[in-house]
Amino acid sequence: MKTTFATKEIVERIAAQYPTPFYLYDEKGIRENARKLKQAFAWNKGYREYFAVKATPNPFILKILQEEGCGVDCSSLTELMMSEACGFSGSDIMFSSNVTPAEDFKLAKKLGAYINLDDITHIDFLEQVAGLPETIFCRYNPGGHFEIETHVMDNPGEAKYGFTTQQLIDGFKILMQKGVKHFGLHAFLASNTVTNAYYPKLARVLFETAVMLKKETGADIRFVNLSGGVGIPYRPEQEPNDILAIGEGVRQAFEEIMVPAGLGDVAIFTELGRFMLGPYGNLITKAVHEKHIYKEYIGVDACAANLMRPAIYGAYHHITVLGKENAPCDHKYDVTGGLCENNDKFAVDRMLPKIDMGDYLAIHDAGAHGFSMGYNYNGKLRSAEILLCEDGSFKLIRRAETPADYFATFDFTGLFPQK
Repeated sequence: MKTTFATKEIVERIAAQYPTPFYLYDEKGIRENARKLKQAFAWNKGYREYFAVKATPNPFILKILQEEGCGVDCSSLTELMMSEACGFSGSDIMFSSNVTPAEDFKLAKKLGAYINLDDITHIDFLEQVAGLPETIFCRYNPGGHFEIETHVMDNPGEAKYGFTTQQLIDGFKILMQKGVKHFGLHAFLASNTVTNAYYPKLARVLFETAVMLKKETGADIRFVNLSGGVGIPYRPEQEPNDILAIGEGVRQAFEEIMVPAGLGDVAIFTELGRFMLGPYGNLITKAVHEKHIYKEYIGVDACAANLMRPAIYGAYHHITVLGKENAPCDHKYDVTGGLCENNDKFAVDRMLPKIDMGDYLAIHDAGAHGFSMGYNYNGKLRSAEILLCEDGSFKLIRRAETPADYFATFDFTGLFPQK
């Protein structure tokens, strides 16, 4: 059984001031999770989490994580700008992008961010547009399939990201010739894994590659970035990752591979988004229509424009009908939004308690890649974001869009004749 930090009483208090739909984030849960992650990697004196801004790009969230000692992982100009406005600079920022515009590299270099190159051609491009820093990261793509035991986790060979093995060797040599002094290695080989084995297996790949690169190039390797990929249990029957066990698995690999190679001082970085925020955000919506045809439908005031993962991925998000947590789940519903698309469904054939009009529904695990993937199809407006503070109060951290926001980028001058 999945439970949520949102309660009917809390949601009713908020909805009296800020109508549904809205995103609700749990400050207490976010802080506790960040501290547990830090504990898991406390064995590595240089360890740092760089939160993936793309997962939940909200300054209030970033400030909470900053207070917990996290840096930020940015992938665009606007994410860099937001991070700078929040007080991140220099080694607080990891800039990992692909098909990178010149302006993005220029700002990353100006801010003193760690720059993570996605391709060997970016060496010359970065040098031309912004100059090369003394420290640089390179993203590794080993190709083929990434497997844990006999289970294929993902297919790096089909991914657009990263250097091949030979390109890493050549790239490190070129960068050293151009004056780069210190290096980091990065890879992202599987997404949303719910297994304690992923990070330790990835760490072994990167640690062995780091040892090889040191031998082949003589480079001063200072950092290994395990990136993201540690997932969350969206389904109630899934066991969550044990981050303490994961940290211990990485430590064992580090002791076996890095320490004997003279790389025992290398700092470990992570770039987690979903793990950091996913369980600590709910999309709160209200039942506004019901329909009885070939199936039973409950229409809510949120839609795929608020949370698109179920529509585009068929992703499962658990739903709690607030105030009916202990009621029997004896009604089968499709829970739908109001878009003119048949895939605008938060749940299909989901067994839930009887839903009455006006009931509030909490859609779980929407704290990462939820609001940030929103859009304006059908003229739908992005919802508010609200923080449930540790003391039980709540705070508006992003207001809902209005029609004026939707029309703000149009220039109506001359479009309509003056009367």
